[in-house]
Amino acid sequence: MIEVHSMLFVGNQLDYDGTVSGQSGWAVVHACKEPYHRQALGYHTPGAPKNHPEYLIARRGNRLILNLVDAENPMFFNKGMISQSLDFIDQQRTDGLNVLVHCNQGESRGPAIALVYMAARLRVISTDSLEEAEREFSKLYPYYNPKMGIRGHLQQYWREYCDY
Repeated sequence: MIEVHSMLFVGNQLDYDGTVSGQSGWAVVHACKEPYHRQALGYHTPGAPKNHPEYLIARRGNRLILNLVDAENPMFFNKGMISQSLDFIDQQRTDGLNVLVHCNQGESRGPAIALVYMAARLRVISTDSLEEAEREFSKLYPYYNPKMGIRGHLQQYWREYCDY
């Protein structure tokens, strides 16, 4: 787990389970379906029930739980999920909480959300291009290694996120 900006941390599932879970002063964005979204909704099928009101996003206290898999195709990423994650991070930091954004391995989905947050909301890394933002972010978080799907999504919506 690395603090990439004041009160903003990026990590993996072990960082959440071993360090943050159950601790006061923390909020979490679980940028991974397994196991958190499945646990929150209690489904036993391969996918979440599409008609469930929390199909994409579940909120449990200071935890935002995304139904987000590291798909190779950008069409499987939802702009609303990312935008709600950015809003959640804003609110939790305003409330004085440290925020951990994580996915299973801490390489792709979680870091990508933190990168967008740092560019679009904090304006502490470049908004000129995704590539420039990635170069700057990788200096802060060297484990950043986005898969094709999330990276393609960021390329497609970079201007929209940054023109917030």
